[in-house]
Amino acid sequence: MKLIQSMISIFFLCVAFTGYAQEKKVLTFQEYLNNVKNSNISYLAEKYNVDIADANVKAANVFPDPELSLGYANNQNWDLQMGYGVDAEVSWTLELGGKRKARVRLAQSEKELTGALLEDYFRNLRADATLAYLEALKQKELYQLQLSSYKQMQRLAYADSLRFHVGAIMEVDARQSKLEAAAMLNDVYASEGDLQDMLVQLQLLQGNITMELPDSIAGELLCAKRDYILPDLITTAQNNRADLQAALISKEVSQNIVRLAKANRAIDLGLSVGGGYSSIVRNEIAPAPAFKGVTAGISIPLKFSNTNKGELRAAQLAASQIEMQYQAIELQIASEVAQAYNKYNVACRQVEQFDTALLSEAEIIYKKKVYSYEQGETSILDLLNAQRTYNEVQVNYIETLYNCAAALVELERACGMWDIP
Repeated sequence: MKLIQSMISIFFLCVAFTGYAQEKKVLTFQEYLNNVKNSNISYLAEKYNVDIADANVKAANVFPDPELSLGYANNQNWDLQMGYGVDAEVSWTLELGGKRKARVRLAQSEKELTGALLEDYFRNLRADATLAYLEALKQKELYQLQLSSYKQMQRLAYADSLRFHVGAIMEVDARQSKLEAAAMLNDVYASEGDLQDMLVQLQLLQGNITMELPDSIAGELLCAKRDYILPDLITTAQNNRADLQAALISKEVSQNIVRLAKANRAIDLGLSVGGGYSSIVRNEIAPAPAFKGVTAGISIPLKFSNTNKGELRAAQLAASQIEMQYQAIELQIASEVAQAYNKYNVACRQVEQFDTALLSEAEIIYKKKVYSYEQGETSILDLLNAQRTYNEVQVNYIETLYNCAAALVELERACGMWDIP
């Protein structure tokens, strides 16, 4: 009895283990996007720019270092007994014209610019990653369509082989259906390979070094029509787009460069203070007692180089150039939003056309052809043509759904907003 109970326990453990081992790993969109945000190698590398800019801000706060100089003098003729002398001096450059303040302001504005550029980089990365996920969903549905068509043709080929043996159809029809099933199997293999390639691309975007592919990805292609107002979208884009914010900060950076160029034209004072000691001189002709001395001084550079205003002029022209670039980016953003808005509306209308007419009509025709073929009322070629037409409509529908979803992603990328479910 105990042996039987043990065998039953082992059986259930094996069943449980088998079920656990066969549990599929499904990648969800939210998990995927979180992995892209936290582990994408290129994005992590871009983040270093913010740390570098922060270090540059700290470096800009540094004052000029003082200099210490030491000296020793001796006539090296011991017979004359002229003694020796030791002196020390500390010198320091006093920056005038607000140079340090201008450097700090420039470094801080460059740090803000780096942050805006990083945000814009993630905006594009997030959109590109979503498009890759949508591409993988499209490929998954194409693979499922190919697999379903193959299975249906395989069942039909098996049924035709039986019908041929009983003399219901000709041998050429049975061979034709078998050949079509084999050709469809090749299409299934090709579609599966394309799906695996897309899964590898998703792993790359997630920064997955092991490249351990998931068994599948969650979700399906959908295109829910959203009602947008173009002027509101343009306003949203002008308020949210990180690249426009970066262009605005670039104007501030250019102005700070001009201020620093002006500050660099101011003179810097050199301050120094020192002391010396001379030992007793025991020379019989010119004896002298030992003494200590103190020195202080100031040096004023003669800035003849200020007659050359090339650096200042270049900074001013660069500031004017960036102002024009800001206006160009603002106009470009409005154009991108308008184009993305139009493409999204067209894609939505195409999906509605499929939903209302094409899909249902193609399915009805195909089912009637299958029924007619099974009743011996139509030929195998008519059936195959109907199936190809049905598959083409299904493929076009999947492509249209993908185009609609991709158009929505591009529209939100252009507007600088994000609410993709």
